[in-house]
Amino acid sequence: MSKVVLDVSMSLDGFMAGPNVRRAVPMGDGGERLHAWMAGSGPDGDIDAGVRREADATVGAAVIGRRTFDLGLGRWGGGTPWPSIPSFVVTHRARQDLLGSNGGTFAFDGLHAALRRAEQAAVHAGNKDVLVLGADVARQLLRADLLDEIRIHLVPLLLGEGTPLFDGQRAKLIPEGKPIVGTVTHCRFRVAKT
Repeated sequence: MSKVVLDVSMSLDGFMAGPNVRRAVPMGDGGERLHAWMAGSGPDGDIDAGVRREADATVGAAVIGRRTFDLGLGRWGGGTPWPSIPSFVVTHRARQDLLGSNGGTFAFDGLHAALRRAEQAAVHAGNKDVLVLGADVARQLLRADLLDEIRIHLVPLLLGEGTPLFDGQRAKLIPEGKPIVGTVTHCRFRVAKT
């Protein structure tokens, strides 16, 4: 059965992007360092690369916040974040679907409709997961009790300011297995349903 999963890199002080997020610097000032581990080139980089491969293999669809889409489309080369994987952009501004340059499609809808469509696509892809991209949409899903799992890649970095991953949300998180330590610490939590 597919799950709705937030898979995110986070600084030790709780930020998923640095300050001053803008089109030219979509991860904010210093925020790109949060994703450096994905290259698998640091100490114990083979562990990090394995975690990334495992996560990528579970993706059947993505739910993306509108701001993340606006900032990420150029970074993703005009395609969806994962080749041929449908992505559902949460927005109040309707528009036609957009075929990405890598075979994936972006569809635009409200939160509940986007999630429903993403879950259908993930089931159709072999009961894979729906991955969530964007702090605001992640918080909306958490508040609505629609998030099943949170995977945090804890980066030994203090950004001092930026986009907080959680901003006043409350939830009971249940550890799933032991943390895996590579260049960063990879943790998985199941979100207890209320």
